[in-house]
Amino acid sequence: MNVFPIAGPLLALAPMQDVTDLAFMTLMARYGGPDVYWTEYLRVHAVSTPEKWIVQSITANVTGRPIVAQMIGNDIPALVRTAKFLQTLPIAAVDLNLGCPAPVVYRKCAGGGLLREPKRVDAILGALRQAVTIPFTVKTRIGFDDPRVFDELLPIFARHSLDLLTVHARTVKEMYRSEVHYDFIARAVTHLPCPVMANGNVHSAGKAAEVLRFTGARGLMIGRGAIRNPWLFTQIRQHLAGEPLFLPRGVDVLGYIRALYEAVCSPGIGEFSQVQKMKKYLNYVGLGVDADGLFLHQIRRVGTRDDFFRVCEEFLGHDRPMPLEPFPLVLKEGDLLAGEHL
Repeated sequence: MNVFPIAGPLLALAPMQDVTDLAFMTLMARYGGPDVYWTEYLRVHAVSTPEKWIVQSITANVTGRPIVAQMIGNDIPALVRTAKFLQTLPIAAVDLNLGCPAPVVYRKCAGGGLLREPKRVDAILGALRQAVTIPFTVKTRIGFDDPRVFDELLPIFARHSLDLLTVHARTVKEMYRSEVHYDFIARAVTHLPCPVMANGNVHSAGKAAEVLRFTGARGLMIGRGAIRNPWLFTQIRQHLAGEPLFLPRGVDVLGYIRALYEAVCSPGIGEFSQVQKMKKYLNYVGLGVDADGLFLHQIRRVGTRDDFFRVCEEFLGHDRPMPLEPFPLVLKEGDLLAGEHL
């Protein structure tokens, strides 16, 4: 089945917890956006009910593009129950998360933690394939701490007639620190009857073309790169079509940060809390601003809206082109690494 009948490679926005909500997806659409959106994962367990804000991101979707609902959990009856509910909503597919590397998740044997138990994955996929009558997809990593398990997982994925498999080509324990093992994605493309989407470190149009060429994947799922550069999906399309790339200037990036601030601003949240929330996004945007890390160093120390935008204007209030490709992160004393829950 062609899950998403789109000419050319499929471009998807990754499901990023506490990021890909309705406001962020709507904002991405203003900059060209992906071909399809994934929701944050719905936490599924014996007494769970679908999170209202995630359901709203589906029912109030105004992007004009399809949306896939993602679940995370290991309780088969609860997953089946939730999948049946999700199919009453306007979604393109139901997706199961087998890749979340957050310790709070994998210690409960959910997300990437399930990759330690291929037989349990087999049982879950079998039950969900029977319950899901629309396209059923999976997002996975290549193993928990040993990628050799991927060879055991591939026939399991093949057996359950998935409609699409997204592969983040790192193990759970590698988090986001290691190089991406794109050869595992190429292996999945060769061995599976369903389309495969590549995920991991796609940070530019050139990198996108390289990953597609090397893996043979049907498409690309992009997460942190899209936070940093909302024009990335448009740039990839331009590059693949042989067209000149739009290259934002500093003032364009400043405009994006202002729009992001307004989009994710929650009523009733104080100024300090809102600035702290913005630092989560700026952890990724800032990697493409300056090579020495001064922008992020200063942003992490502000506490007011005025100071936040003062720093942004100091570094971005110019007309020079900004490729927004990530510089290596330079940490200064007292700095914290960007969160790794994405």
